[in-house]
Amino acid sequence: MLLSDPQGLHEVIRAVMQEVLEAEMDEALGASKGERTPERLGYRSGYYGRTLVTRVGKLELRVPQDRAGRFSTELFERYQRSERALVATLAEMYVQGVSTRKVKAITEELCGHAFSASSISAINKRLDESLKAFAERPLQEPFAYLILDARYEKVREAGIVMSQAVLIAVGIDWDGRRQILAVEMANRESRSAWRDFLVGLKARGLKGVELVVSDDHAGLVAAIGEVIPEAAWQRCYVHFLRNALDHLPRKHGDDCLQELRWLYDRRDLAEAKADLAAWLSKWSARYPRLTTWVEETIEYTLTFFRLPRQHHKHLKSTNMLERLNEEIRRRTYIVRIFPNSQSCLRLVRALAVETNENWMEANRYINMDDLREHKKLTLRQAA
Repeated sequence: MLLSDPQGLHEVIRAVMQEVLEAEMDEALGASKGERTPERLGYRSGYYGRTLVTRVGKLELRVPQDRAGRFSTELFERYQRSERALVATLAEMYVQGVSTRKVKAITEELCGHAFSASSISAINKRLDESLKAFAERPLQEPFAYLILDARYEKVREAGIVMSQAVLIAVGIDWDGRRQILAVEMANRESRSAWRDFLVGLKARGLKGVELVVSDDHAGLVAAIGEVIPEAAWQRCYVHFLRNALDHLPRKHGDDCLQELRWLYDRRDLAEAKADLAAWLSKWSARYPRLTTWVEETIEYTLTFFRLPRQHHKHLKSTNMLERLNEEIRRRTYIVRIFPNSQSCLRLVRALAVETNENWMEANRYINMDDLREHKKLTLRQAA
């Protein structure tokens, strides 16, 4: 899992290795940094640098020292002997949020090196703190586009396995870059859950949203209208076409939906509406239930036509989140059932941090100059 994408995991592994060294020093001294306790066996005395060459690249680490010079770590030698196993173990420890007892057993079996449950808990605590900092960071720049989606994961709560919603928000800023703005857990996709999620985004500074893209979940749509009333709403056309299947006979076997799908490739709203009228005329006799439903509900799937044409393919659906959802699905499939919601949130947020860093380092997702020019042209036409 890790070796398939070593660049994306380089920083994760470096941070993990550094935390392992800190945990080893805490155990050797019988106390953490700055802790006052009669059981303390010594004191720290700075660090020295050490480069570790691995399959995920060179890791620049700071090895802690104690005043008596007694502390030593076998981590480097053991890492060189069982590199693949240790990387996989560290990934499971930090990314999947498995129990400390399971981590200890896997580490001993694969690496010949064990960490105490207290050390593993301390490491996870530090990771949770860094993930929380990412999740609560201020949103200083405006985001013109906001994409919202949710997926469900199996979580064990009070001995009962239930599905919980993972709410995700992605924004596109005026530099044309995507950012993962928030990842939160909720018992379900209710109006109150989405409202709290969006209120939290605004409290962190979310502003300037001109278009929100999502499916048509009633609670989500109501929350958008309540919290971000100034933004236009684009109903994801992919979800719309899937919903259309509910209004067709099970065996329809013709081009009805394909022709409806072609509407979303038209250059402008006028072309799309002309094709829609022709589509309704062609299929209303054969599928009156479907055509009536489409005529009543299609309007919000066409909102994207008010954007510059270059942005249509990116903003007419929530598909830009599919890659992230695929990564989440690939990792959570291994876990199957999370021991608690916190472990699930840890995994998804860790993947979100990694994905967000890759997005920020990549080229612009879309050219926002197109939107600026489009707005100027619209203003001139209105005048």
